[in-house]
Amino acid sequence: MGKVIDLDIQKCSACGACAVACMDQNDLDVTKGVSPFRMVCDLEDEDGGYEYYSIACFHCDDAPCIKACPCNCLSKDEETGFTVYDNTNCIGCHSCAMACPFGAPSYGADGKMIKCDGCVERVKQGLEPACVRNCPTGALTIMEDQELKEKKIKCSLKKMMELLDE
Repeated sequence: MGKVIDLDIQKCSACGACAVACMDQNDLDVTKGVSPFRMVCDLEDEDGGYEYYSIACFHCDDAPCIKACPCNCLSKDEETGFTVYDNTNCIGCHSCAMACPFGAPSYGADGKMIKCDGCVERVKQGLEPACVRNCPTGALTIMEDQELKEKKIKCSLKKMMELLDE
């Protein structure tokens, strides 16, 4: 069983606290061209309103970035299930970034790959990832992947029941 960081878009206000906390936790200097690991964006819905999304690495179960890296810099953390990296041997070939459908891997000033690791060391110590810890609305939460699956099933059943009542 792994951990997942879940976003409740109904609660997200696009304040950016999660992104700032991530940059602080990982010492990312975006003024020097380093991409942030977590970004907040908005999407206009069909009614002209907006939905907000806090996006970072999805820590895919079958992460294509892991398979694409010729230097074995990426792996799955056995305890958390997060996709983690050790860029000691990174050659900066961008294979992982090209394989990732979500654009999660980025590159530091030294040309080596860096990415969200789910604040794996914090989580192993029983702490929340920086983005979750600093979300003022509670839109981001960390949970076991099985817990998220159960939550999605309940949500789907609720929506189906609402449609049947119409």
